[in-house]
Amino acid sequence: MGFPSPAADYAVQTFTIASLHGYDGNCRTIETSAGYAIINVARKPEVGDTILISFCGSLDFAKVQGKALITQDGEAIEGDALDDATVMGVITHLLNRVTDTDDRPVI
Repeated sequence: MGFPSPAADYAVQTFTIASLHGYDGNCRTIETSAGYAIINVARKPEVGDTILISFCGSLDFAKVQGKALITQDGEAIEGDALDDATVMGVITHLLNRVTDTDDRPVI
């Protein structure tokens, strides 16, 4: 019941994905070839957002541009083709792998 310890002000905080990126119950982590993508399934996509879509049986990233989706390879999904695309969530963060098969140094 006493008073709070002044040492608590100097305690080291443990950093987690949840504390750094606002990871909550609406977020999912998807493994990609470059690392991990954190998506928010509750957030409504807006123009300029990058989203994860399911299109033609595969997952892909796309950018929302007006009434079209622009995929990573530059293809536009618009009009009736949008009926075949399912938005999985809005990308909030991308976590790249530190280790890679290349001989590039990592600092």
